[in-house]
Amino acid sequence: MTILMATCGVLVAAAQLRADLPAVGAIELLIFLALALLLSPWAFPRSVQAAEAQRASAVDGRPIVYWRPGCRYCLQLRFSLGRLARRAHWVDIWHDPTGAAAVRAVADGNETVPTVVLGGQAVVNPERAWFREQLRSS
Repeated sequence: MTILMATCGVLVAAAQLRADLPAVGAIELLIFLALALLLSPWAFPRSVQAAEAQRASAVDGRPIVYWRPGCRYCLQLRFSLGRLARRAHWVDIWHDPTGAAAVRAVADGNETVPTVVLGGQAVVNPERAWFREQLRSS
């Protein structure tokens, strides 16, 4: 998704340059690059495998967040947390079949994200304010 968005930005900017509209092309390129960054895994803390997250969570008590790139709800949750996001273990379900299976097990067979597991309890699409508070108190 990230590469596709960046490629589209370059193509649109090139078209604007051919039309003698370099300023418009530059602005559109920046918009596409910003969207590419927002929809990329780089906007999230480093993802770990589900097994690693489960082991670490058992030791440190921090929650596990199952997410996937391009999910607007995951992005909203991530940005609403700010620096608190680093207090959770993040698992990209598109890169970890075990993580995807864990989500399906608690979401009626669907891969609905974000899904948060905290203290053995799973919450699908948690309220951002609730989760922020959970992270602050952990």
